[in-house]
Amino acid sequence: HCLAIGSVSAVARHCREQGRKLRVLWLDAHTDFNTALGTPTGNIHGMPVACLCGNGPAELTGIGGHVPAVEPKVFRQIGIRSVDDPEKKLVREAGMDVFDMRHIDEVGMKRTMEEALAGIDADTHLHVSFDVDFLDPSIAPGVGTTVRGGPNYREAQLCMEMIADTGRLASLDIVELNPAYDKRNATAKLAVDLIESLFGKSTLIR
Repeated sequence: HCLAIGSVSAVARHCREQGRKLRVLWLDAHTDFNTALGTPTGNIHGMPVACLCGNGPAELTGIGGHVPAVEPKVFRQIGIRSVDDPEKKLVREAGMDVFDMRHIDEVGMKRTMEEALAGIDADTHLHVSFDVDFLDPSIAPGVGTTVRGGPNYREAQLCMEMIADTGRLASLDIVELNPAYDKRNATAKLAVDLIESLFGKSTLIR
């Protein structure tokens, strides 16, 4: 998910230049708020949100020419279910809006998305950063860091459809699809299906 350091930095710069608000929906099993000092693995793909918020080495935090590239308040993180202990403290201190799987289990995907999308208007640039490990590995095995207990097919479709319904989607990145771990391209095909829904293709007759 480290490529989002570049994509979100660029979108944030565009929003500053245009005087628009930015909202980032971070669909992921992980908060990606690790830092070089606290990470147990050292993987940069676990650090992009922290880097975007100015927490990390200058080589990463300064990619977009503005530090921090964004404030934590622009993020709505959805589907979270794997957070390292040092990372939890940083997420709490940053005041991140995290809609973890416990929240989704308790209130449902519909209400979760209503909460995550609240406040979006014609002056909002909506960016979706879709890590395929957001999905439950039973339907999306083709990722490098699977985490059980993610959204099922219908929950994921509803998530994408509700984003599309806003009419505000302006940019998108899709990350972490790994064909080496996929089974007969099932994950890749599912990702395409969900992206079509994100762009407005409805599975329902309305």
